[in-house]
Amino acid sequence: MGLKDMFEDLKKEVKVVQGEETKDKEYSNHNEFADEATAIKEFERSKKKLFAVNTWSKIAGSNSEFRLYDERGRRTTAEKPEIGYYIEIILPASTIDNWVKVTAIREEANLAEFVVHPSEKPQERGQEEKVIEHFFIKEASSTFRVMREGKTLHAYEIGRNEGINNRGDEAGDRALLNTLVAEGGWAGVQALQWGRLTRYLVHLDELEQPD
Repeated sequence: MGLKDMFEDLKKEVKVVQGEETKDKEYSNHNEFADEATAIKEFERSKKKLFAVNTWSKIAGSNSEFRLYDERGRRTTAEKPEIGYYIEIILPASTIDNWVKVTAIREEANLAEFVVHPSEKPQERGQEEKVIEHFFIKEASSTFRVMREGKTLHAYEIGRNEGINNRGDEAGDRALLNTLVAEGGWAGVQALQWGRLTRYLVHLDELEQPD
């Protein structure tokens, strides 16, 4: 990378920190099995892991906690989210709430995924002025996907429009905190978090065994 490219990257990063630009990121892992019949069987297990959001906190080495809520803001032990459900994400060494809302779910013979966007707390849905309780803007999205191609399983976390929620009314009083979290704490664990999740979804890493 030349000096010009480095300078352009630095300018973009400054704009990201200022909330003027966004980033796209993608994390993935794959696992190849001995034959297609085994891969088909293991894909069904991958789907169950994908949709069992409450179990993600138990992944070996997980940095964050994930809690699934229904559309009315009630904690749920459902084995699969529905459109309109919420997920509370608690980052390591952080006490602030981060909420996302399930906006799409897709299931096909060899593919399963769901999409979330940053959102307000579910109990605040009726308020006229909604504050996005997340360090990313509401236009950001994360797609969690598992798919099978022949003997191989793939898992993805696909982040789009990841802009820092530090401008305007939607940031509420969290503008500075959101910047610190997005550029500090989350930037340091994002690759680890989604790397471990995608490994787990294709069975490269399994749940920690209880003591």
